[in-house]
Amino acid sequence: MPPAFFAVDPHGGAPLYQQLTEQIKRAIAIGALSPGERLPTVKGLALDLKLNPNTVARVYRDLEREGVIATAPGRGSFVSQNGALGDARRVALEVAGRQIEGAIREARSLGITHDEVRTIADAAVARAYPEERQ
Repeated sequence: MPPAFFAVDPHGGAPLYQQLTEQIKRAIAIGALSPGERLPTVKGLALDLKLNPNTVARVYRDLEREGVIATAPGRGSFVSQNGALGDARRVALEVAGRQIEGAIREARSLGITHDEVRTIADAAVARAYPEERQ
């Protein structure tokens, strides 16, 4: 995996560990990381991203707890093989859900009403899925 595969932005709003967690989940969900594929080492990824190794270790621990990755002592961390297709779908839905929730929170903070958000969302869905228009 190229070192530039992941990137975090200290001014990106979300905590760095959350940014990295989302990026790894997204990479798995879209198939950029395949079941069984080895992730960078904690030390290597921390160095590449200029993060504290404890931050990367936390991300890997949380992903392992969720069953997204598996760690083999002395061998490294790998994308989970167990139920990988179901996990990838679940991860994709989680990532999409968080993005949508963030957009809705932003709209609400701008004073956009519930009905206006629905109208905007319906229009966006129609543009994104033109083949499913009825």
